[in-house]
Amino acid sequence: MTDYIDPPGAINRLVVAIVDPDDAGPLADRLIGEGFRLTRLDSAGAFLRRGNATLLLGIPASRLQDLLSSIQAECKTRTVLAYELFAQSTPDMLPAVPIEVQVGGATVFILDVERVVYLGSD
Repeated sequence: MTDYIDPPGAINRLVVAIVDPDDAGPLADRLIGEGFRLTRLDSAGAFLRRGNATLLLGIPASRLQDLLSSIQAECKTRTVLAYELFAQSTPDMLPAVPIEVQVGGATVFILDVERVVYLGSD
């Protein structure tokens, strides 16, 4: 087995971006076009029981502001009626009166990375 360790500082941030699934495709396309590499995971929030997309990106700190600008440009908040959200997963829990809820945008976690190791086989 061979392994490869990135040069110090090459990737020193792990960005975890939780975004609306409607924004995830255009955002991923934009980021890939800008030279970012990412992994997309489908996820769900507990509060609204609505699907999300979680993007994982390992980046150098020097690209962090570019990444955040792209996320902000693609992930806009919007207002939807809560009964539309609940109807997707639990039709028996529909509220009696529709409630406007803001969805979208992004929640972004930025973590320091000590090192990156790529593992593979010969």
